[in-house]
Amino acid sequence: MNEKVLNWYVLYTKPRNEIKVMERLVNAGFEAYTPCKIEIRQWSDRKKKIKVPLLTSMVLVKVAKNDLNTVFGIPGVVRFLFNQGKRAEVYDAEVLAMKAHLEVNYISVEKKILKGDTVMVPSINEEATVLSIKGKNCIAQLNKLGAKVSFQLN
Repeated sequence: MNEKVLNWYVLYTKPRNEIKVMERLVNAGFEAYTPCKIEIRQWSDRKKKIKVPLLTSMVLVKVAKNDLNTVFGIPGVVRFLFNQGKRAEVYDAEVLAMKAHLEVNYISVEKKILKGDTVMVPSINEEATVLSIKGKNCIAQLNKLGAKVSFQLN
C-alpha cells in the first residue's frame, strides 16, 4: 500500500503570473487553484471584464511531499510560502470553502428583502441579519459569529 498523500501548498509566483502559473501547473498534471473575481476595468476608450486573482502572487497547488521540487520546473514559480519555518499548507476544506464562496455568492430572492430581515447566507448556510442593501449588493451580520458578510441578490 504505497499511496501518495497529497497536500495543498501555497506557491509564491512572479508578479501578475498567478493565472498563467495555475494553467501551467494544471497542464503539467497538478491540481492547482487560484481564487479569482471578475472586475470591470475602464480605459479611456473602453470597458473590459477581466479576471483578477484574490491572492496576489500566490497559487494553491496539491502535491505530494516527495514531489515538492517538481513544481519549480514550471515557469513563473518563485518559491513556496512559509509560515513559522514550515511550508504553508491549506486544508482541503478551506479550498472547497473558497471555491464554494466564489461560485455561489448570491441569494435568489422571491420576496423583497429589507434592512433588519433575517436571511440564509449562501455557501456557509448561516443566518444573518441584513444591515444594508444597495442595488443588488447586500451586507449582513452573521447571527452566531457577529461577522459581516456581503453577497449579491439575484
